[in-house]
Amino acid sequence: MFEDPEDFGTFGRYVETPVDAMPPEMRSAYEYTRRLRGLVPGPHKIWLANPGLLTAIVPTGAYFQTDSSLSKAEIEIVTNVVTGHWRSAYAAYEHEKIGVALGGLDPGKVAAIVAGRPTSFDDPRRQLVYELASSLVGRRVIPVGLYRRAKETIGDAGIVDVTVLMGWFTGVSLTLAAFDVPSNAVGLDQ
Repeated sequence: MFEDPEDFGTFGRYVETPVDAMPPEMRSAYEYTRRLRGLVPGPHKIWLANPGLLTAIVPTGAYFQTDSSLSKAEIEIVTNVVTGHWRSAYAAYEHEKIGVALGGLDPGKVAAIVAGRPTSFDDPRRQLVYELASSLVGRRVIPVGLYRRAKETIGDAGIVDVTVLMGWFTGVSLTLAAFDVPSNAVGLDQ
């Protein structure tokens, strides 16, 4: 009854530009993203609206795909903590599946993380990463004991990886929220 077609685009509220209609700077950012990531996933479709920013941040996302000190399971634990915290429908849906399929995580544990319910992991690194990320999205204070365990278990590099990954997925989540991207969004086939 009150639906306005102008409120919807091809990816949530965002109206994607077909590749063959992209201006040169956008097309260059698109190709750059495809080279580094193999595709132009989720929020990257929206970030194409700002090609300069996209080319600056794509290497950060690519780093977590190939060079992070965190395992894929640990990355997905952090990702699901953040996307669940921000209630990012699209990112939570995607990364709940990725956490199980590529991270090898138990589906029940991933569902608990996304829902903001407590869970635990037998693997001490996974448990530590979960506690660190959960503490940062919750009270945003890392107690001395947790910090010492984190430093001992994943080191300074691992702590930095967790915190920057959380910032990355906060940006992802807020972008998707601003453009009201639903969990079943597909977008243009590019």
